[in-house]
Amino acid sequence: MESTFAYFYENYHDDLYQFIFYMVKDKETCEDLVQEVYIKVMNSYDSFKGDSSPKTWLFSIARHITIDYFRKQKRKRKRISQLFDWSEKGELIHDQHPLPEEIAVQNEMIQTVYRYLNKCTPDQRSVLILRYIQSFSIQETAEVLNFSISKVKTTQHRGLKQLRKYINLQQQEGGDAL
Repeated sequence: MESTFAYFYENYHDDLYQFIFYMVKDKETCEDLVQEVYIKVMNSYDSFKGDSSPKTWLFSIARHITIDYFRKQKRKRKRISQLFDWSEKGELIHDQHPLPEEIAVQNEMIQTVYRYLNKCTPDQRSVLILRYIQSFSIQETAEVLNFSISKVKTTQHRGLKQLRKYINLQQQEGGDAL
């Protein structure tokens, strides 16, 4: 079991961390989710059939854990928003976390793309991150996301189109279109 963990950690940890970070944009949350991925991998490695590469299997688990995290957050926000009187107390809430563009990326164009990834659907964001940031092939991306190859291509095309639209809007307005 220790050698299995060492294999995944040595070969894929940086890519795994980066993938989850681009999805959640919070260091502590990312670290927690990466740990969950490793726990899931260790607990289910015996059932890994080898139908895909270990990297593809790992990223598929990471994607599912990240989606589950977003679902839990959505349910929490919904419960909180029902209990909280936003008209009286809403202006007192201040976000203490740095903006995503203040973290990790320095090149201006990459910052712009990174910002606008949030405007894409979760499927588009996943495809774009896997294809262009993690350098996965279309086939690997399809396996990780459990999509057909044509769905990956279509989702990638639509995601890129969405990004171009926001970048063009920003350029036309001469500033940030967020």
